[in-house]
Amino acid sequence: MIENNQQYLIQLGQQAKQASYSLASLTGAEKQALLSQIASSLEANRATIIEANMRDVAMAKDNGLNEAMIDRLLLNDERLSGVIADIDNVINLADPVGTELESQLLDNGLRLSRRRVPLGVIGVIYEARPNVTVDIAVLALKTGNAVILRGGKETLQSNLALSAAIRDALTQQGLPADAVQLIQSADRALVSGLLKLDRYVDMIVPRGGQHLQRLCAEQATIPVILGGIGICHLYADKDADIAKSIDVIANAKVQRPTVCNALDTVLVHESIAEALLPQLYTHLCALGVTFYGCQGAQVIANKLGVAISKATEETYGNEWLALTLGIKVVSDIDTAIEHIRTYSSGHSEGILTDNIHASAHFLNQVDSAAVYVNASTRFTDGGQFGLGAEVAVSTQKLHARGPMGLEALTTYKWIGVGDYTARS
Repeated sequence: MIENNQQYLIQLGQQAKQASYSLASLTGAEKQALLSQIASSLEANRATIIEANMRDVAMAKDNGLNEAMIDRLLLNDERLSGVIADIDNVINLADPVGTELESQLLDNGLRLSRRRVPLGVIGVIYEARPNVTVDIAVLALKTGNAVILRGGKETLQSNLALSAAIRDALTQQGLPADAVQLIQSADRALVSGLLKLDRYVDMIVPRGGQHLQRLCAEQATIPVILGGIGICHLYADKDADIAKSIDVIANAKVQRPTVCNALDTVLVHESIAEALLPQLYTHLCALGVTFYGCQGAQVIANKLGVAISKATEETYGNEWLALTLGIKVVSDIDTAIEHIRTYSSGHSEGILTDNIHASAHFLNQVDSAAVYVNASTRFTDGGQFGLGAEVAVSTQKLHARGPMGLEALTTYKWIGVGDYTARS
């Protein structure tokens, strides 16, 4: 029980800021050694971490959380191995800190350059997935940043175990453990307090639903990176290869339906609807998918005896995070684009077509963080993009957009070197 929220947060902020000074001067080799130590510490504490996660899962089931949420918070042996393996991917990435972005010699003799540097202290608010605790900590430390983490109450025990292992690794490397701090309370007042800790925190990253995103946007006195909500679309154009399109649609919907880059709505050109939709219904029904569709999609489904609900503005604007798919038959590519503009969250969209002109038009007109031609939306991921683990997927346009890797956790400073140069 935390007696004074404001005092507690100020202490976290002060400790994080102080720790960030030690991180800023680390060499690339020292950062690699630290991340290797974190991987070893997580491995050494594997049993403790999994046991803590089992307690979280059991409590989630007792509290009636749905299967999608339980899947998100599950950290079994296989998933923990994947989390640890991902650390090696980050170790092998080039360290952006210290990179000189540009340099010029001014007429007055001043050598002016821009150098990439850490942001300082990052506050991350997230829900459910405990792997985020490791992903964020590792990326932050690789870029010389301290972090204050506030995970969901559903994964508190898991996050306590994970953060303890990470802090132990920091200590073993002679670094302040407070470079990674976890808010150890589910009190929501601490979220609002963290959003106003601008004296110590340089950036807030919310990873969660629309309510959390809006809360951060409205209350923060710190720059906020918005994202994480994925209402994703695939448009099957009149010149799409139907068999290949069905495979891509199935992958985007079914491979992992509880994540933000999973497919929510398929748009189908009316000229291929009679050929594509029966095959799609048959394929996805066997995989447990249920449907919401427009009138045209319903007519085709009814002929096959496939259960389908009526799609509405509300359902088209829903991020399913489940084995549910919206379907709409459209008259042309521009109608599909207009639908995406109306309902998309700006995360990931794609076109399925063999027509190069249609794909170029779609790429130019659809303004989301990631836009694909003949590929699954499931690729919008830091690891898939070669960025290592990701902090978030940004759907805004300033500073960082799409999967946020190492460079998104840095800023730059101007460096001026003169010869005792005075301004004339």
